[in-house]
Amino acid sequence: MSIWDRFGDFITRVSSSTSSGVSDVVEAVRTVFSGDADLRRRVAFSVAMIALSAKMAKADGIVTQDEVRAFQQIFEVPQKETRNVARLFDLAQRDVAGFEIYAARMAQMCGSGHSNCVMLEDILDGLFHIAKADGLVHEREGQFLHRIAEIFQIDEAHYEAIMARHVNLGAGDPYVVLGIERGRPFEEVKKRYRKLVSDNHPDRLIARGLPQEFIKIATTRVAAINAAYEMIERGLRPA
Repeated sequence: MSIWDRFGDFITRVSSSTSSGVSDVVEAVRTVFSGDADLRRRVAFSVAMIALSAKMAKADGIVTQDEVRAFQQIFEVPQKETRNVARLFDLAQRDVAGFEIYAARMAQMCGSGHSNCVMLEDILDGLFHIAKADGLVHEREGQFLHRIAEIFQIDEAHYEAIMARHVNLGAGDPYVVLGIERGRPFEEVKKRYRKLVSDNHPDRLIARGLPQEFIKIATTRVAAINAAYEMIERGLRPA
C-alpha cells in the first residue's frame, strides 16, 4: 500500500484540528496508525521529511525551484494529494516551534532510541539531497543539518560520511564516504564497501520503514559509495 492511499485523508483531518502545530500531527500518527506498525513507520518518515524540509527552507530563507524538484524526486506525490502535502509543509513553516523541537519529536517518532539510527540517517540523507539541489549547501543549511544530526544522535563520523556523499568531499577523500580509516588493508575496505551496498539494497530500506517513493534516492547514495570504492580500489588493489 502506498502511503498516499491514507496520507491525504489523515492530513486533511489532522491539520484542520491542530492547535500547536506539527506536534499534534506527530501524536496523531501514533494514534491513527497504531494498528499498523509498518504503515505508521512509513507515514512517520514522510511527515518527518516534509516537516523538517519546511523548517530547513525557513532557516535558509528561500525555497528554490531546484529544491522543490529535489523534494519531488523523493516523493512522487499524486496530483490529487499535492494540496495535502503543501498543507503540512505550510503548517510546519508557520509553527512557532523551533526546528530543534521538531527534530527531537521526529527522532522520538521515527528513531530506534539508539545512536546512529539508520532511519534517522535516511532522513538526514534526504534533507541533504534537497539542500544541495541548487548546487550548493549554503551555510545556514549546513548549520541546520549539523544540528539535526546532533539531535538525531548521529555521530560525527557518520555525519561526515553522509555529507561527503552530497558536497563532494569524497572526491578528495573517498575513505570518508565509506566511513573507514585511511590506511586500512584493502580487504577491510572491501568488506566495508560490501556491507554499505547490502545495507542500502532497496529491500533493506523498505524493511526499515522507508516509503517506496524514497527508495530512488538510494541509487544516488550507492553511486557515491561505488565511486569512492573504485577510487580506493585503483590505489590499493594488489598488483
